[in-house]
Amino acid sequence: MILLDRILESHKKISPYINHTPLIHSDFLSKNRTVKLKLESLQKTGSFKLRGATNKLLALSDDEKKRGVIAVSTGNHGRGVAFASSLLGIKSTIYMSSMVPQYRKEAIEALGANVEIYGSNSDEADLRAREISKNENIPLIHPFDDEDVIAGQGTVGLEMLKDFPEVDTVIIPTSGGGLIGGIALALKLQKPDIKVIAVSMERGPSMYESLKKGKPVDVEELETLADCLGGSIGLENKFTFDIVKNLVDDFVLISEEKIAEGIRLNFAEHRLVTEGAAATSVMVAKDNLSPLLGKNIICLICGGNIDYKLFSEIIS
Repeated sequence: MILLDRILESHKKISPYINHTPLIHSDFLSKNRTVKLKLESLQKTGSFKLRGATNKLLALSDDEKKRGVIAVSTGNHGRGVAFASSLLGIKSTIYMSSMVPQYRKEAIEALGANVEIYGSNSDEADLRAREISKNENIPLIHPFDDEDVIAGQGTVGLEMLKDFPEVDTVIIPTSGGGLIGGIALALKLQKPDIKVIAVSMERGPSMYESLKKGKPVDVEELETLADCLGGSIGLENKFTFDIVKNLVDDFVLISEEKIAEGIRLNFAEHRLVTEGAAATSVMVAKDNLSPLLGKNIICLICGGNIDYKLFSEIIS
């Protein structure tokens, strides 16, 4: 169990390296209620992932830091690890599958990391990274199923409650569960009645399918506008599955058409450039897709790293 003190300590540790991101009011979504947007899209790497990656890297021993680190990523985790590694003087290698868009690979390389493309999906890239980590004794920075990473992501929840004490509902884009798990812990350990709503895409929602089956299961990784939410939670999941099972109150799935609508909505109504994953939360609020929505809602805008060509096509 990750206690509140651990998340508070994580926030203190990573604060010099991250942005305390804005919480803005949405006039468009606030009909007979208050809806605010937590803008992790304005984090230094364009995504919340920097928080967990930085917290994990700071927890490494000096010897581990000297050996460098390995990570597996569909984009944003790789950016977070690469950026934090460069700040801390640690060598990093990011493994990605051929399914990951080229612009995400180039963005990580620009931060000084070495990028290795392996396999046709995240699971194959993950297996390769684990093999290298084991054989060469290099620390593997897991994108979600790690206590330091979960505690780091939970710092988002601390800021939510500090900036909007009245909040009664949070809507969180969900993939492996590190983000929603950390936020749920940070919030419910302080305010147990808060409703935590998970949202993911219809195409390959690993956590959703695992919860349905009652255990971690593999799902086929499909192309989706919410590509950052792709990939498996891992059959040997240690932490996030149980946290999500115990603390998340509802789980909503969003179609590709609705994800595109959310990207357009964020731009037209909020003047925000957001990736597909970050468009899912606002659609839950706009279309009232959960019966648990309260009167004081926060939608997490988890990232803004979208290819400009794709973004142009969607909004036009």
